[in-house]
Amino acid sequence: MQTVKEKGALQKRITEKLSVLRWVMAPIIGLITLVCTEWIHRGTLTESVWTDNVVRHLPSFLLTWILLSCIYQVIAKLTRAHWLAVLITGMLGCIPATVTYYKLKLRGEPFFPWDITQFSEAADVISKAGLEIQTAMWVSVIIYLVLLVLAIFIQEPKTSIKHRLAWSGGPFVAALGIVFGVFLSPNISLKVGITPDMWMQNRYYRNYGVIAGFLTNIQNLKVDKPENYSQSTVKEILQKASSEDLAPTFEGSYKESGQTQVTQPNIIFIMDESFWDVSELEAYGVQFDQEVTPNLQRLKQTAAYGKAYSPSFGGGTCDVEFEALTGYSVEFLPSGCKPFQQHVTRSMFSIASYLKEQGYATEAIHGYYAKFWSRNTAYPNLGIDRFIALEDFVNPEKKRSVYWGNGLVTDAEMARQVIREWEARDTSQPMFMHVVTMQNHTSYNEANYPEEELVGITNAPEGISEKTLGALRDFATGVKEADAMLGTLTDYFSQVDEPTIIVFWGDHYNPIGSGYEVYTATGYASSANSESPELHQMPLLIWSNYWNGSVDLGTIAAYEISPVMMQLYGLEQPPFFQYLLNQLSAYRSRTRGVTIEPDSTATTQPLTEAQQEWFDNHWLLQYDLMFGQQYAKN
Repeated sequence: MQTVKEKGALQKRITEKLSVLRWVMAPIIGLITLVCTEWIHRGTLTESVWTDNVVRHLPSFLLTWILLSCIYQVIAKLTRAHWLAVLITGMLGCIPATVTYYKLKLRGEPFFPWDITQFSEAADVISKAGLEIQTAMWVSVIIYLVLLVLAIFIQEPKTSIKHRLAWSGGPFVAALGIVFGVFLSPNISLKVGITPDMWMQNRYYRNYGVIAGFLTNIQNLKVDKPENYSQSTVKEILQKASSEDLAPTFEGSYKESGQTQVTQPNIIFIMDESFWDVSELEAYGVQFDQEVTPNLQRLKQTAAYGKAYSPSFGGGTCDVEFEALTGYSVEFLPSGCKPFQQHVTRSMFSIASYLKEQGYATEAIHGYYAKFWSRNTAYPNLGIDRFIALEDFVNPEKKRSVYWGNGLVTDAEMARQVIREWEARDTSQPMFMHVVTMQNHTSYNEANYPEEELVGITNAPEGISEKTLGALRDFATGVKEADAMLGTLTDYFSQVDEPTIIVFWGDHYNPIGSGYEVYTATGYASSANSESPELHQMPLLIWSNYWNGSVDLGTIAAYEISPVMMQLYGLEQPPFFQYLLNQLSAYRSRTRGVTIEPDSTATTQPLTEAQQEWFDNHWLLQYDLMFGQQYAKN
């Protein structure tokens, strides 16, 4: 047996031999981290990754490798602990890559700098998403465990702090130069071949890598003022909007009926979580054992109906309600940012604030926690005076507990809460109410409902797994119960004497089961990614208890919901909404690089010169109301 002295001598010899590696550890660990980062992010490393991404955008990956190597060198020289340098360098690459992988699975978008401010929301959703650890992740863990053990035996010579600072100074300056001189500098990053691609951030990260993509996105945190922004420009745009009438007439609407107009009806917005008409899949080979949306189909005969183009997929509910409440488009804001958290930090224009000035009581109801997406701070800044969230519900009915612990507040309970609030209101004021449901939130598993409640699937195309079909049953059941809520509320308010408008729409599509399997195996979507226009057009219904005309709206942007509702019913509109209505003559929506033309067809072609002018003026007015002097409001 070896003595303690012999073991010590052996360890010393190993340390002496391995310490030679201290001269090459930085570039080696930098390269390993870069490879693991991209492997985790993509889920696989194929030949096309090398030919289509790395070789074509080599400067980006070389700069990332140098940056990681410099970070390693700084830590190793300063601390004399190579194991710590391995750990920190690996975490800086692999953690953002892991978050990106899961975000792409859930929402079709990568990890953004501003996601750091949304940590609690992200952790809450991911913990309930049933996500699996993929091969690249556990293999990378093994690789770094081996490297950590190796690095323990690599020692730096004992030197003074002044000497260590000198050795780490060069790589420290180089790292700062790469970050601030290249990745955070729009002109320089463009010169090295990193071309902005705000409309398809998943492609952007594939082309330039997770670390370069993340760092260059920091450039977008700054919102630049339009070059021609001034009070006179705002005034000119709005005066032109008020003098022109280019808005659609919406044949069959209450405004066009010739009747005496109701001036202050009650208005109830209902944005239903993940709601889309799943019965549309029946045209693609999926057969359900019952009618899933009977109320939606029935109400189309006596209401305005169409599609609202959503800026979101798989999450980002707050982006959709932000657009619907304000008329502002997230197209103009940094891709992936959450306006409720980053920008709605002061009082600003919305339909709620506008109606409040007209004497309305304003209220919001949400079936989840008030702090989620910072609604508790954003709503008051948008003019909503009363906010009822999950904390305020008393023994609410809940369902779907597989991923959500005690379950989610049901849509039926939300309908009861709306009616309770209505009956307890101050009858001397008209009411504006904004409702956001939660029951049908991702992820989906047929174990969420007892068998007797589940919508059945009697036929489906080949290529859809049993797991996905089970998830689809869960989702379809949620849609059925959302449709029942719509029926309950319209039946109730049809008996109410006071004129009331209900605006009902879904916020976004979700992955159901295994990624995009439902959409691709059926042919429902034109492509297997979140940019597919078919996966952004949500059902929209605008109903009232004092008019039963059927109006086909086609497709409009989510930010056009409020102006179109007011146009349909001849309500007095703020000048900004009048501008948005006139803009419908040029395009119905411009969202995430997709244009919905006036005939409701979708295209990814660049805007025409005339469309670009409307687009630029929309941004100028939005900048004014969100970040500027709010000339348009006054």
